[in-house]
Amino acid sequence: MQDAAADETAGRLFDAVFGNSPFLTSCMLLDAAFARDLLTGGADAAFESVLATVAAEAAPDSSQDAVAATLRRCRRRVALLTAIADIAGLWSLDQVTGTLSRFADAAIGAAAAHLLHRAHESGDLVLPDPHDPARGSGLIVLGMGKLGAFELNYSSDIDLILLFDNEVVDYGGRESAQQFFVRLSRRLIALLEDRTRDGYVFRIDLRLRPDPGSTPPAISVLAAETYYESAGQNWERAAMIKARPIAGDIEAGRRFLAMLRPFIWRRSLDFDAIQDIHSIKRQINARRGGGAVAVAGHNVKLGRGGIREIEFFAQTQQLIWGGRQPEMRSPRTCEALARLAADRARVTVALRPDASGPAAVGVASFSS
Repeated sequence: MQDAAADETAGRLFDAVFGNSPFLTSCMLLDAAFARDLLTGGADAAFESVLATVAAEAAPDSSQDAVAATLRRCRRRVALLTAIADIAGLWSLDQVTGTLSRFADAAIGAAAAHLLHRAHESGDLVLPDPHDPARGSGLIVLGMGKLGAFELNYSSDIDLILLFDNEVVDYGGRESAQQFFVRLSRRLIALLEDRTRDGYVFRIDLRLRPDPGSTPPAISVLAAETYYESAGQNWERAAMIKARPIAGDIEAGRRFLAMLRPFIWRRSLDFDAIQDIHSIKRQINARRGGGAVAVAGHNVKLGRGGIREIEFFAQTQQLIWGGRQPEMRSPRTCEALARLAADRARVTVALRPDASGPAAVGVASFSS
């Protein structure tokens, strides 16, 4: 009887999907065997099978066509299984965004490892372990924004910063290491972003890298360090709160972020820096969505009280307090807000009409 009830519930769920979501319907029709396994085995097991498929069929020594097709097919499967678990109420928001983020890590990691393996085979790179191309390669792939914070949603673009560490890279090609990694980065983006008959994996945005208007898509660690030390902006400090090494040489990425800690987390409270960050929010308001909150036509992402405003508030408070209180450095917005709220004294000061001091600076700009 329990099995029959479960089958009936699953049937109603799939009927609802077929009746309301052309995209999910197409996912099921294109991959009926996987949809059947999802129904019988559950979303958690289905996701683990997707990760196993990425590891086996998008392995470093696979052909580029095989890697591209596998990642696109697995992206479709992850969209389906996550949506089903979400619609059925089986997964929390953290599980949904965490699953989407974990798949992005796996997909980008597989694409990077494949390209590094090809570079080793061609003689451009000498890798410490060709069977594990990313380890010790010197290629750093930082996940930023929602991916860095494990907050990826269904349609998120992927924000990345691509770096290479000349102190680690063993390069033997004819061009410069800079030219080689620029070429590799473009191949990486194409492998993930190009549309084929299987669709695409992710849209990639590299504009969070240092000085994106005048720098190539991949830059050296030394160039990035020099930029942040001499010309780093306060909005970049806020962006780096969410930075996380997701692919390539993970240890090199961790070393880079450790080097940046003094830039991100200043021990002294800098009121001018906080006001500078708020000026970005005022620019957003001036361009779109800065008016009164409304139901019809309100921009929930950029509008007043929207997602960006909440994120900016959390990051501003983190920049104020995080230099002296490491527990405030969480990359996740909801977790950061919870930690701020846990300190009742700080929140009380921040919300008082006559508040003064750094917390008031953080709140005043958002209430104006």
